Amino acid sequence: MEELDCRGQQCPQPVVKTRRMMLAQPASLLKILVDDIAARDNVSRLAKTLGYAVSIDQTGHFFELKLVPGEASEQRGPAAGRSGPNIVFIGSDRMGHGDPKLGQVLMKNFIFTLIESDSTPDAIYCVNNGVRLTIDGSEVIEPLAELADRGVDIASCGLCLEFFGVKESLAVGRISNMLELVNALQGAGNIIRL
Repeated sequence: MEELDCRGQQCPQPVVKTRRMMLAQPASLLKILVDDIAARDNVSRLAKTLGYAVSIDQTGHFFELKLVPGEASEQRGPAAGRSGPNIVFIGSDRMGHGDPKLGQVLMKNFIFTLIESDSTPDAIYCVNNGVRLTIDGSEVIEPLAELADRGVDIASCGLCLEFFGVKESLAVGRISNMLELVNALQGAGNIIRL
């Protein structure tokens, strides 16, 4: 039985690491250790979605999940809708409208988790403060560069880069314009707005 110790790790790391292990060793029995109820539930839900039988034991302040592979359950594909590219539209360096620091952590986690997704978007368009994610010093340059290497078009608004005085600091992707953005959004099959 392969063991993965995810105690002390913040969301989404327990799920991401468990998924990686499942994909790398699809026939192996797995034991996952977590110390958080949300991580326990998230890992359990992922495992069941991928066709694993799950048993959970609590020992003190942590949970031991035993995952036994079975038949893979039917994977859900993208929702039916218009044909066209899938676009992520990022208008801020934060996710949500609550606490600014939490919003930055959530955005960082979203982008890092996007790499682990079964499918990647066709394009990511960054406008307003969202362009700060694509410039030198951003904590998400590495995952954005990996997405770009996989063929995801990363485009930052040129006017926004100029407004913030960071046009020369663009570290990943390319400079775009409003006409291109409007055309891309109008032709999109799916738009995820952050």
